[in-house]
Amino acid sequence: MLVDSHCHLTGSYLGEDQLEAVLDRARAAGVSGLVAVGCNLDDSRLVLALARRAPQVRASLGVHPHDARTWDALAGEALEALLAAPEVLFVGETGLDWHYDLSPRDTQEAVFRAQIRLAAKVGKPLMIHTREAPAATLAILREEGASRGIIHCFSEDLAFARDALDLGFHLSFSGIVTFRNAQAIREVAGWAPLDRILVETDAPYLAPVPHRGKANEPAHVTYVAAQVAALRGLAPERLAEITTGNLEALCGWSPSS
Repeated sequence: MLVDSHCHLTGSYLGEDQLEAVLDRARAAGVSGLVAVGCNLDDSRLVLALARRAPQVRASLGVHPHDARTWDALAGEALEALLAAPEVLFVGETGLDWHYDLSPRDTQEAVFRAQIRLAAKVGKPLMIHTREAPAATLAILREEGASRGIIHCFSEDLAFARDALDLGFHLSFSGIVTFRNAQAIREVAGWAPLDRILVETDAPYLAPVPHRGKANEPAHVTYVAAQVAALRGLAPERLAEITTGNLEALCGWSPSS
C-alpha cells in the first residue's frame, strides 16, 4: 500500500476524460491513496468535488504563491469554508516561490502567513511549497509558530532539512530524487528520520526516471518509493508501509480505512 502525498488532478492539469484512467493505473500500481492539491479557489473547489466522489482521493486546499495576488479577505473566508470539509486533510499548497515571482514577494509572504494562521484555526497541517526562498520560508514558519505539515517536493539541502525537521515538519520526496544531478536531495532522503519522510509525484510535473520528460501521474510514485527505499537499504514494500503510516500519523487518514 502506497500513498502519493501530493499530486495535481484537476483544472488544466488533467482532462476529465483522462482522470478515471489515471486513478485506475494508480490502483493497478499499488497506489491506494492520493492527496490531490488545489492551487487557487477555483481549483480547490474542483479538488474537493473529486475527493468527495473518489474514495482513494483526499484533498489539500489553498492558494499557491503563484496565485497569491488573487488573495483578499473574501478569498480567505471562502477557503476557510472549504477547509471545513472532512475530505480536506491539509491547508495549501501555500508558501513562497522566488524562482518565477508570479506574485510580488511581499504579497506571497502575507498570503503565506494568512494560510498558516488559517491552518492553526481549522486544526489541519500545512502543505508547503518553497522554491529559492529557504531562509524566508523558515523565518515565516518560526515567526508564525507553525509546527505541523509537509515540505512538499523537497529540493533544498541538508541544513534546510534539519531546520524544517526541528520545527516539526515532514519532508516529501518527488521524482527529483531519481535525477542524476540530485545528489544533495538523495543525501537528505537517505538521512532523514524514517518517521518523517513521505513520497509524492507532484504530477503532472517532475516525472521520475525512467519517465523523465513525460507527463507524470500518481502511478509513478512507485519509482520514487523504490529510489528512497534503496537509499535506506529497505524493501520498497517496507518503505511504502512506513510512508503510509507517516501520513496517517500526520493527518489521521489511511487509505485502507
